[in-house]
Amino acid sequence: VNRAATSSSEKSIASCLKPITHCNQYPPNVSNIYSYFECRRKKGSQFSEVVFFGLQYLLKKYLIGQVVTEQKIQEAKLFFQMHFKQAVFNEESWRKILEKHDGRLPIRIKAVPEGRIIPRGNVLFTVENTDPDFYWLTNYIETMLVQMWYPITVATISREFKKILAKHLKATSGSLEGLDLKLHDFGYRGVSSQESAALGGAAHLVNFCSTDTVAGLLMAQRYYGCPMAGFSIPAAEHSTIISWGRNREKEAFERVLEQFPSGPVAVVSDSYDIFNACRNIWGDKLKERVMERSQDSCLIIRPDSGDPAETLIEVIKILEECFGSSLNSMGYKVLPSYLRLIQGDGIDLSSVDEDEGWSAENFFFGCGSALLQKLNRDTLNCAFKCSYVESNGKGMDVYKQPVTDPSKGSKRGRLSLRRNTDGLLETIERGAGKPEEDLLVTVFENGSLLQDYSLEEIRKNARLSDEELNPILYNHEQELLHNRIINGSH
Repeated sequence: VNRAATSSSEKSIASCLKPITHCNQYPPNVSNIYSYFECRRKKGSQFSEVVFFGLQYLLKKYLIGQVVTEQKIQEAKLFFQMHFKQAVFNEESWRKILEKHDGRLPIRIKAVPEGRIIPRGNVLFTVENTDPDFYWLTNYIETMLVQMWYPITVATISREFKKILAKHLKATSGSLEGLDLKLHDFGYRGVSSQESAALGGAAHLVNFCSTDTVAGLLMAQRYYGCPMAGFSIPAAEHSTIISWGRNREKEAFERVLEQFPSGPVAVVSDSYDIFNACRNIWGDKLKERVMERSQDSCLIIRPDSGDPAETLIEVIKILEECFGSSLNSMGYKVLPSYLRLIQGDGIDLSSVDEDEGWSAENFFFGCGSALLQKLNRDTLNCAFKCSYVESNGKGMDVYKQPVTDPSKGSKRGRLSLRRNTDGLLETIERGAGKPEEDLLVTVFENGSLLQDYSLEEIRKNARLSDEELNPILYNHEQELLHNRIINGSH
């Protein structure tokens, strides 16, 4: 299975420095190294579960097919000689991989199906060598595989946003219509690289269908078989407004309406005075033009500065004065269907639809660097550790248990993931799991991809449960947690 193989020239065997000297440090006669990846459970953490996503991309991009060639061996030999100033590169072993396995990595990876929701502290994937001569390969690829922290973290945070939005939308409108479009990815320009934009953007698309991050769409298309995973609408930016000059803001707004007479259109309106723009331009000079539009071609006004909650409330009150409002079936206020707001500069739903009586139907939200960039490996405490070795034909469970930080203790032995009699997921250590109960699936073996998940399958795995969609189940502690997340304090 290989929908999106990367050419072998893009896959370097000199991809990381840390493991280069490790092969000579293991005990004599080692034949098997078995390691695993998890998001450690940590007391007081904001997230109790994670969305598993992104491994398929890394496998397709960097590991499938022939990844070792004679040219790469020579390049790596020279590179590491220059870097370490001594001969540390294991040239003989790499050439043996080329000769014995045609340059394909003798590695087996078992993993949770992508999109599955897994409680923190459980195994997410395992790695081991399939040829005893290459035991050192397991942790050689650790550095690359640990980068799974990024798509997992983005997908997890994005899903937390979805739970909050679902709760408020259901509570204030009585339905979940339009939920998949409620959080828009504005993060492309705020990330560190094109690959980050692609991987983070695709991770958000596990939960939502609204994005401006084209790189994420292309990744979903190429690596997850989705022709078009997300959507957007025509939108103004400050340059297209201020280029008309301060005295012609009304003409700038009108131009946007004329150019996009059908379909929704978003117009940033805070270039000078958001309150004047809403009251005197949208609500007076262009009022008839706005009212001519329909629900399917609504005007979406975008504030983009000031205190997000205060500005949004003030703006919607002005729009209510100019255009009126009505009460929906849940008793919350709704603007006319041709008029909506998008807030992309910080989100605080509780101050909008609970305190002021406005339905979440009125609002869309955008999230930029807080979704794709303001996070790190420690957000979910991601770790890759060795738990089992074989030497002289005998297996041994291994672990770490630092006295200075018990939370960094690792699991022991071969691992499996199962659902227990209470219906809860749990990791079974020391090889005690039953193969027929194991939820880990072999996704990669000896250079071949064995499972190819579509984005459609992944989205089904990650969909919100009935329990998560029921607002009655939220207690005060969860509410405080969600407010911290929604305000970007994760």
